[in-house]
Amino acid sequence: MSVLSALRHPIVVAPMAGGPSTPALVSAVSAAGGLGFLAAGMIDSGRLVADIAEVRARTDRPFGVNVFLPGDGRVDEAAISAYARRLAPQADQAGVTLGEPVGGGDAYPEKMAALLADPVPVVSFAFGLPDRAAVAALRERGTEVWATVTRPAAATAAAELGVDAVIVQGTEAGGHRGGVPDDDDYALLPLLRLAAAGCDRPLVAAGGIADGPSLAAALTAGAVAAQLGTAFLRCPEAGTSPLHRSAVASAEPTGLTRAYTGKRARGVVNEFLRTHDAQAPVGYPQVLHLTRPLLAAARRDGDASVANLWAGQAHPLARDVPAAELVAELSNAAREALTAAAERATRWG
Repeated sequence: MSVLSALRHPIVVAPMAGGPSTPALVSAVSAAGGLGFLAAGMIDSGRLVADIAEVRARTDRPFGVNVFLPGDGRVDEAAISAYARRLAPQADQAGVTLGEPVGGGDAYPEKMAALLADPVPVVSFAFGLPDRAAVAALRERGTEVWATVTRPAAATAAAELGVDAVIVQGTEAGGHRGGVPDDDDYALLPLLRLAAAGCDRPLVAAGGIADGPSLAAALTAGAVAAQLGTAFLRCPEAGTSPLHRSAVASAEPTGLTRAYTGKRARGVVNEFLRTHDAQAPVGYPQVLHLTRPLLAAARRDGDASVANLWAGQAHPLARDVPAAELVAELSNAAREALTAAAERATRWG
């Protein structure tokens, strides 16, 4: 039996790197009958191993780990240097020095070695598609492999690699775009339908889903489950900072930008995003390393005008409730929405 078919609720909590995805949140969602996901991005392999152990100590239910795939390392160094010069006065004002815009693969080999040595139920990939050898190696150890896509052709390619499920991420989603390249603009519903037409694997919908009716819509459009991130940011188990929680609770609009990391990501619009988005170059993780000291100072000082505040378009619907309670409420509300839609459909004839 697959992990998806064994869920009591069709809800997957998105892996949110940078702090929000804690073992407490992951285990609470899994124990409630959904599927929790640890974020392996931007941590070392030792921290990943420790987080996996903590989740296992908290629950015996399945969970997943999301891994960032390394890029090809090619960037426009002149553009990144120009961006560093643009940000330097702001860093001086904050009393910090910008970081070195170095590349790197996010310790991908070490994390894969750890996941092969001590397999987990599910491993998902973002920032591209894994190679066939990685898919086969994980599946040989009993791990399901999921791939994140943001365009229809990638869903077809993922299926051809032999993955077990495909996460279909619409442009409404908060945080980083999970596909490569990151310049797509497919909204979730059309992307789901297009992916379903060319992919025979179970689809997990992601993007702008934060209440029962939107979950029901995704299920009706062909998904077997939905991956929600922003909806869980205000849960007490999440590691979301107070600054970030306040932004999620607001009604402010969101926008896609490379200003913080060099890769397009959706967050609540603030002064930093408005000021620097147009000049931000392509270049992950170089831009991420460049801005890290500046963003750390913003979090330290509670400066919402500078901090990255990742959130999806439906962020005002997020609520401050325990994760297990949220899973049950979302599932029940989706069931009610589907029942109401079926009742309305009987009037068509």
